[in-house]
Order: sequence, then structure tokens, then C-alpha cells
Amino acid sequence: MNAPTTPASAPLATLKVLEFEGLGPGPLAGWMLAGLGAQVTLVRRPGGNPMADQLGGPHGSRLVEGKTPVTLDLKSAEGRAAARALIAGHDALIEGNRPGVMERLGLGPAEAAALNPRLVYGRMTGWGQTGPLAQAAGHDLNYVALSGMLSLGSRRGGEPPIVPPTVLGDAGGAMGLALGIVSGVLAARQPGGRGCVVDAAIVDVVAMLGTLALWIHGGGQLAGPRPDSPFHDSPFYDVYRCADGGCISLGALEPAFWALALQRLGLDDIAPDSQYDVRTWPALKQRLAARFASQTRAHWDARLEGSDACYAPVLGLAEAAAHPHNVARGTLRVDPATGQIHAAIAPRFTPLG
Repeated sequence: MNAPTTPASAPLATLKVLEFEGLGPGPLAGWMLAGLGAQVTLVRRPGGNPMADQLGGPHGSRLVEGKTPVTLDLKSAEGRAAARALIAGHDALIEGNRPGVMERLGLGPAEAAALNPRLVYGRMTGWGQTGPLAQAAGHDLNYVALSGMLSLGSRRGGEPPIVPPTVLGDAGGAMGLALGIVSGVLAARQPGGRGCVVDAAIVDVVAMLGTLALWIHGGGQLAGPRPDSPFHDSPFYDVYRCADGGCISLGALEPAFWALALQRLGLDDIAPDSQYDVRTWPALKQRLAARFASQTRAHWDARLEGSDACYAPVLGLAEAAAHPHNVARGTLRVDPATGQIHAAIAPRFTPLG
């Protein structure tokens, strides 16, 4: 099994990050950096974070793991003075308040720059520091909707897009912030380098992560009102239900992979070279649906998993933690004391050569 990155060998062991307690993507970004070896000091407010406690349940939040907590009352002069002292001694800062909150506390970028000219000031928001929506409340679903990416989950018949897992926008924003902080610190450490503000807006990051979809859209697919799309209408890129109620995913976009899928499904009468004949798609999708519904998911796992048919079962979280591939890589683990499922830090780092 590939061992996860440890602080002793992590690439960010020299990075010192000051995180002001928030909810969701900001703490996740700090957790990612800590998992890669960064020294993260977490400034907690007196009384804790009730919303985080509610979401995390009785076992608390894993997003505080690997961080050194310090409780400060930023509403007091003493607390703000202590925060300024911490700012002076760190490479980067993470805050996830609405635009203007840190400035009103006297802890905004201008004040931070006077204390620490090489500081990278990471700002995690949904809408960004500027723009007409900057001061509006919002959540993950709203940001993904405004990026245009939520619309790609729509199907024919006028049905609204499916609501994606709530982590989609928040996790994307957290990854964008972490990348921005590392990039900013790398630049600040160069001769003559200076700090910067990282404006990590979830809507921006999700739009950027949708570049592949935008590229496909530019090629005439995923358009609206869209033509038949392999990502929505084709029989070879979809989720199907099995006889036992389980589901599987098929993503055989390439002709060679589609040919293998047809072979393993026992559909030898279907010509693989007609894969992109959209006229055949509705009937063929119905046929595949009936074929998958005729057997259990375990049956299709045995026939298709691990092949080039571009197949995977749709797993629940507990199933995913127990899947041999994830177990072999240490991707997920179950805490024996609490039953909670934990994900390992990614990406992995191993010596070159």
C-alpha cells in the first residue's frame, strides 16, 4: 500500500499558515496544507464554532486535525493585538469572512502588509472580493449554478439539473485557495519577492475547473438548446440500475472501449463503429438498461470491473472505504472507534528515480 505523505517528508514542511476559523472551504484548504506538512495555526473564537459542531456531530471536525489551535477574541483590543503578532510570524493567512470584515477589525491586507510584507493573504469566499454579488450570502449550490456548470446536469424533458454533492463547489474553492497560497508563497520567497492577496472565489474556481466542459461546448456539444450529447443522451456514458437495486457507471467514450463493453455485455450484434450515430441512441439505451437490470451489480462487477470498458460500480461511502482499490491505496479508512470514514491527503509524493 502506498503510504500517505507524512509531515516529516512533506513538501510544505517549511510553510507557516495562520488560519482564522471559518466554515467549509477555508478550513478544508488549511487541512489540505497541514496534511502536506504545513504548520497551521488555527485562530479559534471563544465558544467555538456552533455550525461546524452541528455539521460534524459528536465526534467533532476532522478539519482541525494537524493544526495548532489558539483562542482569540478578535472583538477585544488584546485579541487583535495577539492576531497581529501572529500575522507577523507566518508565511500565509486564510480567512473566509465576507469582504470588509477583516478590514473593520484592523486585520485586512493593508495592515497585514505593514506587519509582514511577504505575507500571502488568502481570502476564501463564494462570490469573490468584488462584483455585484460580493456582499450577498450564498452556498455551494449557488456558486456552482452561477458558474454555468450546474446546468450541465440537466436532462431532456424540462427536468431541472440534479443537485450535485454539496462538496463540489466548496472543495473546488478549497483546492483553488491552497494552490493560490502555495503559488503566492513561492513567488514571495524569490529575491525581491513580496506578498499578495489570493482572491479565491468559488464561482471562479468552479468555472476554471469546468474548462474541459467549455472546450467540449465550443466544439458544438453541451450547447443549449443542445444537440444530442454523448454526456447526456448516449447509451455508452450513463448510470444504470441493476437487478438488486444497485447502480453502475459506464463511460466508454472511445470506440475501442465501447467495443469491449459490448463484447462483455454479450451484445455482439451491435456494430461498434456506429457508436456516434445519434439516431440509434434512444433504442440502444433502453436495451442497455434492460441488460443491466437483468443481473445484480456483483454480476457486472465480475464481468466488467478492471477492464478497458470504462466501468465502475456506484458505491456508497462505506462500500467505497471497503473497495479493494481504495484499500490498496489507503484512499479511505474507517476509524474503528467512531466508524467515521476519513480520506487520505492527496496528491501523493514519492522520491523521483
